[in-house]
Amino acid sequence: MGVDYYNILKVNRHATDEDLKKAYKRLAMIWHPDKNPSNKRPEAEAKFKLLSEAYDVLSDPQKRQIYDLYGDEALKSGQFPPSAPPNQSYASTSASYSRGAGHYYSNVNNNNNNNQKQQQPNTGSFRFNPRNADDIYEELFGAEANGGRGNRGFREGHFRNSNNGYGTSSSTSNGEMRKAAAVENALPCTLEELYKGAKKKMRISRNVFDPSISGKVRTLEEILTIEIKPGWKRGTKITFPEKGNEEPGIIPADVIFVIDEKPHALYKRDGNDLVVNQEITLLEALTGSTLELTTLDGRNLVIPLTDIIKPGAEVVVPNEGMPISKEPGKKGNLRIKLDVKYPSRLTTEQKSELRRVLGNVA
Repeated sequence: MGVDYYNILKVNRHATDEDLKKAYKRLAMIWHPDKNPSNKRPEAEAKFKLLSEAYDVLSDPQKRQIYDLYGDEALKSGQFPPSAPPNQSYASTSASYSRGAGHYYSNVNNNNNNNQKQQQPNTGSFRFNPRNADDIYEELFGAEANGGRGNRGFREGHFRNSNNGYGTSSSTSNGEMRKAAAVENALPCTLEELYKGAKKKMRISRNVFDPSISGKVRTLEEILTIEIKPGWKRGTKITFPEKGNEEPGIIPADVIFVIDEKPHALYKRDGNDLVVNQEITLLEALTGSTLELTTLDGRNLVIPLTDIIKPGAEVVVPNEGMPISKEPGKKGNLRIKLDVKYPSRLTTEQKSELRRVLGNVA
């Protein structure tokens, strides 16, 4: 038996976007795991995940149309039945499915049948990519989703696809559908984020077809979650397949975020190593000193200088550099470049004392 997403959200099959949002919010306030005691949390998590899945499908025009025609199993598997013959109405298609999915599918008027019959979904390039339940919750509740902390979490970035125009050629010379060129967008990250790892949420806006009205395009906003892995470097690419604008006969573009590294006030990255410049006095260079540095993850690092330091010397601290993403548990080195600060002038007495102390030093 198929899953009845309309029944899960307690809406009829003519529900508008606003109807879906209201229904989701009402049920999410009941079934969000954080709003339930620990003994009911497993049940709440399961129902919250299911209602999030229902909203994800019904709020996306393409997913909703495919679901209405073929059901949730075909939607998720990508295995669609052969096209109905010309004289088979959409009403008979959905009615046969409604017996397994629930009574909400039966309320289809003639006008809607005609519209759906005229425009069949493009299933050739469709792939089911479910959205994260927490992302949907944050998108619709905003500040409330983070306990009043504001919607900083998912407003870290906003990205809009730039390929707004429609392509003049929708297929290749052999008749296959053409895929739109990938859309890239820089994703600035602090050195701390690249050291420790982070989660970024990017809000994207894209054009999608409205299945209820043939040829109509509407703007859909959604949030993409990007897991920054410790050790990622500038130029690392994160790809979200087919999240670009929908165009007639063209496979939507991939949306790609490219890691960019923000300058740091103290550290500079060199491959897997971290480089820091430190200035010491001539006295410290000759007699020794102790350096104290705060690491990118907030630890206090103490480095003793016991040898005589020459100008331009470099002290290497093993395993205190950047994490190596392809070798978990390993890090590069911390390289401390030392510059000796000489006094701008010395008195006669100071020079005499230095000659006395250092005169016999080779």
